[in-house]
Amino acid sequence: MVPDAPRLLRADAARNAEKIIRAAREVFAEQGPDAHLDDVARRAGLGAATLFRRFPDKAALLRAVLDQRFDEHVQPVIQAAAHDPDPAGGLARVLAAALESVAGDYNVLAAARAAGVLTPATGEEFFAALDVLLARGQAAGVLRTDLVPDDLHRVVVMLVSVLWTVDPGEGGWRRYLALVLDGLSPAGARPLPCPAPALRTRTP
Repeated sequence: MVPDAPRLLRADAARNAEKIIRAAREVFAEQGPDAHLDDVARRAGLGAATLFRRFPDKAALLRAVLDQRFDEHVQPVIQAAAHDPDPAGGLARVLAAALESVAGDYNVLAAARAAGVLTPATGEEFFAALDVLLARGQAAGVLRTDLVPDDLHRVVVMLVSVLWTVDPGEGGWRRYLALVLDGLSPAGARPLPCPAPALRTRTP
């Protein structure tokens, strides 16, 4: 039987892309925004031409790295939270998974920010999932009902900003996540002083 050449070529291209993405995460984690794509190609054991055929620039490669990390480390937690009998606990685990992923890829995120990858659209899938989890928790009476999705979006941005002020490897962000989670609870909640302001889109 003659091998299916196009199918084999596609499989080979997929393997090469996986090697490049894994190598990129390692190189950017070590070197941060100053990492060179030639170093990524060498780490992957491939030629630079192979890398550039799949990822034409640093931004495209970093987007692929972030997408893979989300799919592997955050998306499964979101899926589990959607069916968790404890909606507040499910939301807490999603936020923890997201922050842990960001903390583990601190230098990768710095490189992505420098390359202009972190746009308002970057977190759309994640924030859409949070909206669903928020509504589920409010319906169950375990999250305060005066929260709107924009509130939770801003809370995530605030929590991520903490990572730029602490050693990301020490887990200090967990302290601030615990404080925020207490604020999301209806227990002892005081009325919020004003409606949620409109989100302002800003180019990073």
